Amino acid sequence: MAILFIAFAIAMAVGTFIENDCDTDTARIWVYNTWWFEAIMGLFVVNFIGNISRYRLLKRENWAVLVLHLSWVFIIVGAGVTRYFGDEGMISLREGETINTYLSDRTYITAMVDGTYQGAPLRKKKQKEVLFSSYTSNHYQWSSDFKGKPFSITYKSFKRIGKEMNVLVLEVVSGNQRKEVTVMGKRGVQHPPTTITLNGLQFHLSYGAREEKLPFSLTLNDFIAEKYPGTENSYASFKSKVTVNGGGESFPYDIEMNHILNYQGYRLFQSSFHPDEQGTILSVNRDFWGTLITYVGYILLFGSLLAFMFVGKSRFRKLNQQLKDLQAKRVAIVLALCFGSLATAQTPMVVPDKAHAEKFGAMLIQDDGRFKPVNTFSSELLRKLSKHDTYKGLTSDQVLLSMLLSPQAWYESDIIYLKKANDSLHHFLGVPEGTKWVKPKDFFDANGQYKLSPLLKDIYNTNTPNQFQKDFKEVDQRIGLLNRALQGDIFKVFPVPNDPNHKWISHLDYVNDTLQITDPLYKQFVKNALPAYLILLQQASKTGNYSKADKVLNNIKLQQEFYSAEVLPSPAKVQTELWYNRINIFEQLFQAYLYLGTVLFIVLLWHIFIPKQIFRRLTQIGIVLLWLCFILHTVGLAVRWYLSGHAPFSDAYESMIYVGWSAIGVGLFFSRRSPLTVAATAFVTAMILMIAHWNWMDPAIGTLQPVLNSYWLMLHVAVIVGSYGPFALGMLLGIINLLLMIVTTQKNAHKINLIQQELTIVNELALTVGLVMLTIGNFLGGMWANESWGRYWGWDPKETWALISIMVYALVIHLRLIPHWRGRWVFNFMSIVAFGSILMTYFGVNFYLTGMHSYATGDKIITPAFVYYAVGIVLLLGLVSYLRVKKASQVLPNTNTNS
Repeated sequence: MAILFIAFAIAMAVGTFIENDCDTDTARIWVYNTWWFEAIMGLFVVNFIGNISRYRLLKRENWAVLVLHLSWVFIIVGAGVTRYFGDEGMISLREGETINTYLSDRTYITAMVDGTYQGAPLRKKKQKEVLFSSYTSNHYQWSSDFKGKPFSITYKSFKRIGKEMNVLVLEVVSGNQRKEVTVMGKRGVQHPPTTITLNGLQFHLSYGAREEKLPFSLTLNDFIAEKYPGTENSYASFKSKVTVNGGGESFPYDIEMNHILNYQGYRLFQSSFHPDEQGTILSVNRDFWGTLITYVGYILLFGSLLAFMFVGKSRFRKLNQQLKDLQAKRVAIVLALCFGSLATAQTPMVVPDKAHAEKFGAMLIQDDGRFKPVNTFSSELLRKLSKHDTYKGLTSDQVLLSMLLSPQAWYESDIIYLKKANDSLHHFLGVPEGTKWVKPKDFFDANGQYKLSPLLKDIYNTNTPNQFQKDFKEVDQRIGLLNRALQGDIFKVFPVPNDPNHKWISHLDYVNDTLQITDPLYKQFVKNALPAYLILLQQASKTGNYSKADKVLNNIKLQQEFYSAEVLPSPAKVQTELWYNRINIFEQLFQAYLYLGTVLFIVLLWHIFIPKQIFRRLTQIGIVLLWLCFILHTVGLAVRWYLSGHAPFSDAYESMIYVGWSAIGVGLFFSRRSPLTVAATAFVTAMILMIAHWNWMDPAIGTLQPVLNSYWLMLHVAVIVGSYGPFALGMLLGIINLLLMIVTTQKNAHKINLIQQELTIVNELALTVGLVMLTIGNFLGGMWANESWGRYWGWDPKETWALISIMVYALVIHLRLIPHWRGRWVFNFMSIVAFGSILMTYFGVNFYLTGMHSYATGDKIITPAFVYYAVGIVLLLGLVSYLRVKKASQVLPNTNTNS
């Protein structure tokens, strides 16, 4: 069974990299559609059924494990039914058009031979499903005869031309004549056949999708695309209003994301739409039995996993009881982080009063499809420019106002962040190596020419930029953003009256006449409000009297409320967002978790050797404070949910703060029985929140893609991302246990052994919780995909690596059943190694592989050096601890290393 886990995981991992380096069809040909890959799944079924008798699962106390094994049988059988009996396709439909066919998702070679027999025309036809790739040895041959005239059609070559088209070359032979025929086509597209005449026969050859009949017809009455306010291509939702005719009935229906049409065994999903928004693209799925069998498997899986944790005499409950009975002393490891800052000289500029800047920050602005306080906008702007939340003691609101007041001064200010390690970029700009912030004027030579201009074209056109080019592009975008800010181009605070998309514009938009305003009074207001405000602000910065500037701000707010009242956030929501920005709760929690975790480690360390009541009291106080942090963490997530309007795990930053919440929650769950665990968890959570606030994470609240606007998002992402917390805890506990094995001596062996036993139990409990959550979350994602676009599994790299992680952690959990693999050292070491699959699932897929979850869009990814260092450290830790355990087993015969 262990061999199957390993072989299946390796095969899937290889498949994801083949898909990335070649294409999806190549991965299917070499891995996913092969007989040996399906044989592995078949052997899983055999083993699952065989384990019923081997482990006596028919006993009443083992019913949860029995159902768990049977659920996987149903899932694999359901997948087979879908693979061989299900069907998928696409419908492209214009408004007013009626259709009763769809194009299959599979590709076919269709060959038709026309001729005559006894004066009458005849046709011979063969259609065969094929899967070709430019990287594989493809095969196709049809040898037959037409009333005594032999002929053959044979594959010659295949080439993929980008994403647009495939070129297939076939050789046709009849009698003594032969000819090569080039056929164009691809998946989801039906091309007219290529016709040739040979030996008195006419051959019609085509390659691509096959047209399939629907038992009903569909008419598109209207296609509606709703956009986020003020945006051109940021869609909030889109729907197809159709009329269905079939089975003696006719009825209207709205097909949209997460709202499907289920009729006569077919399910139709909103997939995409035509660029002019006058037509729709629907995906079609026909897979009743495959979906039913798979869903039965999912339900059995979810129920058995939950029962396994909370019902009967399962191993999870046994471990929980062992942990409850273990009352041993604890150990801690003291860790500290050092932080530094780089000071820079301040350039004189006009800076408004902080109190007035706060009023300015409370005004609303339109940006990226959201109406947000200026304070939110200015914070995001400053972070993008300088990677900091403040600038030399100035708030982000003061910085933005100062940019509007004295743009020239900001060309002299060192506000543009530059990667410290990129010496090439520093040399190119002519600034000292190691400089982290540079002045905008450093990007221009003595003649006012932009220094980056000669390289811009090549850098933006390359699909595989090197690290220098990527850094170059990023800093060029910062300069562009600063330039737009200094000009006021991005300061969109003026509503356009009666605009259907509630667009707001800046003063510069009006000056450039990009939008016409018919109301003459309001036109004058848009024209003069910002210049007048800036003049009054200049005067106020000298006199200290901001009353007139305040009035202009109030007038702008009144105009916003007059023209856009129905779409503006409520005053309570605006004040909540301002509070959220001001508190910066997750960055504060990072420090709290770090300090509390470190202090708790120190206290527990002393408590091991000096078992005094004071240390017990301090431990209890630390745990109470961590509970308070957890409550604040929960409040922070709830506030972000309230402000964004969607669950707070739709991007990298949100998922990280949610993983941190999950991790500390799991640690506090074990806090009564293992204080050391909650101390370790606090440190893990601190590290997670620290990563969330690294430069490449964007904490901005964004809009949601239509497909993510679903209750499935909350179910799938909340569960699957939540599992990363227990896995991170297991990884850290594994590290602590290996370190404890290294420091074990004959003198402290008894104490350390009890602590290792406790931490190993907590580790297995944590990994079990994580595995249950990851498994349920992954297959909830399959259900989401099936309800959103008609396919519950498509071998996308993200879902595939989640399944690989399930296989890896299932193997780790089952190590105790494998002879020669069981043991405390093996389990703890593997709990560290297994976390690599989670890192690959969360980070690696996003940046190394391509797919619907991927952030990699052709850029050449360079693995950070610390990854190699981390791998080396883990291997060194594993080797040293193994040697110590081996030596201890000889010197200290009472040391238990196999439990």
